Parts: sequence; C-alpha cells; structure tokens
Amino acid sequence: MTSHSPEVLRALADDIRRWGRELGFDDVRIAGVDLSEAEPRLLAWLASGRHGQMDYMAKHRSEHSAAGGEPGSLRARLAELVPGTLAVITARFNYLHAPRALPEDWRERELARLGADDAAVVSIYARGRDYHKVLRNRLQKLAERIATSIGASAGTPGKAGQADAEPPFQYRVFTDSAPVLEVELAARASLGWRGKHTLLLSREAGSMFFLGEIFVSLPLPPDEPAQGHCGNCTSCIDTCPTGAITGPYQLDARRCISYLTIEHKDAIPEDLRPLIGNRIYGCDDCQLVCPWNKYARAAAAEDFAPRNGLDRAALTELFAWEEEEFEQRMQGSAIRRIGHERWLRNIAVALGNALRKAAREGAQDSATQAPARAAAYRAALRSRAAHPSALVREHVQWALAQEATQES
Repeated sequence: MTSHSPEVLRALADDIRRWGRELGFDDVRIAGVDLSEAEPRLLAWLASGRHGQMDYMAKHRSEHSAAGGEPGSLRARLAELVPGTLAVITARFNYLHAPRALPEDWRERELARLGADDAAVVSIYARGRDYHKVLRNRLQKLAERIATSIGASAGTPGKAGQADAEPPFQYRVFTDSAPVLEVELAARASLGWRGKHTLLLSREAGSMFFLGEIFVSLPLPPDEPAQGHCGNCTSCIDTCPTGAITGPYQLDARRCISYLTIEHKDAIPEDLRPLIGNRIYGCDDCQLVCPWNKYARAAAAEDFAPRNGLDRAALTELFAWEEEEFEQRMQGSAIRRIGHERWLRNIAVALGNALRKAAREGAQDSATQAPARAAAYRAALRSRAAHPSALVREHVQWALAQEATQES
C-alpha cells in the first residue's frame, strides 16, 4: 500500500477522521509507529514489579534486544507486534453519561458519594455496557470503510507477531484487549497528553473517555504530538487515597485501588483496606480532582448509561446478590470478569470501613442513626461469614473486626 501519493494519503487521513466522527467517535487522530523512546520506561516499570499481578504486561517480548541487552517489548515495537503496520489510527470515545445536560457539579456529586459510608462506589466507566464491545464494533466498521474506500480486500492479521498471507490492506483493531501502549499512541497522535496520573488528558474533554486503535498497513501522515498542560498542578498526586501515584507520571499499580479491586486476584493487603473506603470497583479520585475535567463531555451514546442502579446503589444491596443474580445482572458489563467471589471480597472491605465509621459515630452520639447503620452492616457481613470461599470469609472476618477498632 505504499503506492499512494502523499496528497492521496493526506486526503484519506482527513476522510478517516470524518468517518470516525460519523461512527460516533469524539475524535480520531493518526500516530506513527516509532515508540522507541517509550520502551525504556516500560521496561523499567516492569523490572520494578510495579505491574503487580498483571503478568500480561510483561508478556509479548521481542526477539530483539532493547538498550542494555534486555529483551525488548512488542508493546513498543508495533511493526513486530503486527507485521506490516505503518501507522496507527487512534480514537477517543467519551463515556461520561448524562440523561440530559451534564450537570456542572457532577464531580462534586461523585466526590460526595465517597463520604457516604453506605454508598457502593463503582468507577464511572464501568456502570454501563462493556466498552470493549462498543468500541470494537465501531472500530471494525471504520476499518472496513477504509478498505472499501481504497478498493482493497481487507485482511486482519492473526495473533501478535503472526500474520496471515499478506493481503493488499492489512489492519488489526485493538480495544484495551492486547499489548498496546494506547496512552502513548494517543499522545503522539495529539488526542491529548499524558497527565501526571498517567492517564490521557485533553484540553477539550478532560480524561473521561475510552481509547481504541486500528493498526494499518498504510503510511498515513501522523498528527503532531500533543504538548502537556499539567504545569505545577499536583492535585491527582495529592488526592490518591493509597499513594499509588508515587510522583509525576509514576504509578505503582500494586497500591492503586483500580488494580486492587479489579486486577488483583488474592487477598487485598490489610494495610490498604481502610484506604479503599467504599470504592468497590475501580477508583476515579485522581480524575475527579483534575482541573481539566471541568471540560469533560457527556457521551453521545446511551451504551454507558448506568445499569442496575450502579450510580446510586447501597453496599448492603449489592452484597446480597447471589452468584446467579450477579452473573445475570452483570451480563454485558465489564464488571462481570472479576467474578462473584472478588465482587464479595471488595464489598466486604467497603462494609468493614462503613462499620468502623458508623460504630465510631455511634460511640460519640448514640442518638444518631449510626447505631442502626452499624447493625445493618454487621448483619450483612454475618450473612457471608460461612461463605464457601476462604477469600470471602477472610475479608468478612476482617470487616467485622473493624467495629472494635473505630479508627478513622
């Protein structure tokens, strides 16, 4: 596909951006394939063990060495990851749902729920439909439209590092489901810049959006990389409940609440449990305090409208779901992949924190509703005290013991 003139390729790039918007993407840009500057940072992060149990982050090693003689990573070597790749189309898709206009105080409302001990806080992105399916379908349609426009028979490469017989136009769609440095690519394509919390930030849309990519065998002209605009702000670092953002652009996933409640498969470290508060799936704190999210935009698609009342649910309500109900309610949700056992583990921690808070308030003033709240939390936890899972039982026992501590 190298026979197209620069003028034709520039026109095609403009068409791709337009087609992407027609398919519902909020912005579409193009990045080159040279991520050599990012590879040393990735390898250093992996070598420090900051990826925790996310073993998939360390997989997909290159056959060729990186600086220092260490094995390189296919994540930073796109032409090895998907042979024939000459450019990457990267797209942004807003997920912040609002039934009508987005309230100006939406961030304050979300932060207020963190202070309500009975509120079950689910990260905003996970309250609606599984984004993988939503983005993949649209990216696939965009790739097919490109193939049609250039009169090519489209082919999709196989697994990473392998490909079928070389077709005239080759592409592969990614939606956070394979080894792709999507923030790095999006920043290089000018969709935004990497914030100090390591997420992508946009001057027009904050950070409340998903990213998706199409690797293509077309030498499309790349957009200019975005410049950073965090300045001296450290709000995300200062607000992180567990200190997971160890410095600007530095994240220790092992302390991140999103990692602990989603990716971590074992017992949550006891010293971090009180810091999790009432967050049962993911954490949005660093985004909620980011000044740039005053420009966050509501999603145009209804796919991300909250399901099962996850924007207002109570801990005791969700803790009562049996496995069958969990599986049924979470059909089509990203939450389903953690399974019922870890769902109960996470809520048990939140209930323990709620019980400690209510018991402390009740001890200070028994005339409040705190004793009744404490009794409800205690009863919910005791209902799972004999759960078949040792993981659930251990977290329930810890949670019940919090009533005696009454610590902040």
